[in-house]
Amino acid sequence: MFGNNKKVQAVPQPALNGKPETIIGANTTFVGSVKTDGNIRIDGTIEGDIEILGNLIVGETGRVIATIKAQNVHVSGAVKGEITALEQLEISPSGKVWGDIITAALHIEPGGLFRGQSAMQTNIDEPLLLEAPRTRSE
Repeated sequence: MFGNNKKVQAVPQPALNGKPETIIGANTTFVGSVKTDGNIRIDGTIEGDIEILGNLIVGETGRVIATIKAQNVHVSGAVKGEITALEQLEISPSGKVWGDIITAALHIEPGGLFRGQSAMQTNIDEPLLLEAPRTRSE
């Protein structure tokens, strides 16, 4: 039991239940590219590119000037730049987004601000155009 020399290797687990693995604090400024498989919460300032496989939360004190790619994005602070949210983009009442967005679902709460263009991205094929009903002439 005590003399066992087996080494156990820790395997990094992806973040479950949406808890952030990385937090950029309110008094932190970061310039550059951020890439991760987990979730990020930004309460400080980031300028650059953000590419994550998890979720991104921009807190009320968060200021982001970046190109963002994430699974889900929740904005309570301010974001300027292009956002690609594969599943959903949510803008809270204190949230502000300036820039173009691509997402499958967009939710803007009353008071939230969005200025830009949006495109809905989905895996569903476009339906065939329907013909106008024909009138029967007998």
